[in-house]
Amino acid sequence: MEIKFNFKSFDPSEHLKNYAATRFGKLEKHLRNPENASVRINLEVEKFRQMAEVVLDADSIHLSTQEETDDMYSTIDAALDKIEKQLKKARDKQKEKRRSNPGPTPAAAAETSPESDAPSVVLTDMFEPKPMDVEEAVIRLQKSDYDFLVFFNAATNRVNVVYARKNGDFGLIDPGM
Repeated sequence: MEIKFNFKSFDPSEHLKNYAATRFGKLEKHLRNPENASVRINLEVEKFRQMAEVVLDADSIHLSTQEETDDMYSTIDAALDKIEKQLKKARDKQKEKRRSNPGPTPAAAAETSPESDAPSVVLTDMFEPKPMDVEEAVIRLQKSDYDFLVFFNAATNRVNVVYARKNGDFGLIDPGM
C-alpha cells in the first residue's frame, strides 16, 4: 500500500511521520488487494487546530474523511478510526451485494454460451388461479395494469389465459388439456 503525506504550515518530526505511517499501515488488513491501494494523508496546523484529511483509493473504493482536534496524534487516531469504519461498511456492502447476486451455477453456465443473446427469466411470480368465468376474467384484466390474466375457467375446469389485444378487444387462450 502506498502512503503519501502532505504537511501544510508545519514541519513534522520523524516520530510523527513514523507514527502516522504505522497507524495507517493497519488499513491493509481490511483490503483485498493492498498492493494496489493508496492513502493520501494531508496534515495541517492552523493556530491551535490540528487537522487531518485522509483519502483512500483501493479495490474500486474511494473513501475520504476529515478530522480536527487540539493534538496531531489524536487527530491521526480519530481520522484512522473514521476511515476504518467507512472501509468496513463499504466491504460489508460489497459482500452483501455478492451474496444477493450470485453468479451463474456451473450447469447454467454450460447451458448458455456467452455469445448467446437469448432472453433470460428475471422474475418469477407464483400464484393460484382463481375459479371464474371468462367475463369476470376480462373485467379483472381491465381493472389491472397487466396485459394478461391467468385464471381457472369454472365452465371448463381448465387453466385459461385472457389477454388484451392491440385493437382493444380481448383474446382467450384455452390449452384444451
